[in-house]
Amino acid sequence: MYYLTAEASFDGAHFLSGYKGKCSNLHGHRWKVILKIKADELQEEGQQRGMVVDFNDVKRALKIETDIFDHSFIYEKDSLKETTVAALLDENFEIHEVPFRPTAENFAKYYYKKFREYGFSVAEVTVYETPNNCASYSEDL
Repeated sequence: MYYLTAEASFDGAHFLSGYKGKCSNLHGHRWKVILKIKADELQEEGQQRGMVVDFNDVKRALKIETDIFDHSFIYEKDSLKETTVAALLDENFEIHEVPFRPTAENFAKYYYKKFREYGFSVAEVTVYETPNNCASYSEDL
């Protein structure tokens, strides 16, 4: 089995609705996303001969998907009052509503699904919330 790994980072703020502790307050992270792609064999012909996939394609997908959240406030759907969201938008803040609690675990699954949509044979996605704390998601048994 061959594995190809690439990573990208973004800075984003969030809070954990319903959490009892510091993370219930708005705070930021330098999120790091590590994408691990797998293949039984290398490609045998064409431009990508001898490769799992072209690193440029992987880097491009990582950049597109992580740039979406870069320097923004990420919040869980229905965790803020409509008036709060409206006020943030009125102040021209970059905000992104997600349908999940914005944890490293949920982002790992989110990115796993996203990169599968690109056609990559994803082995695993790992998301670091801090330099020492991460979560990984894979659908392999």
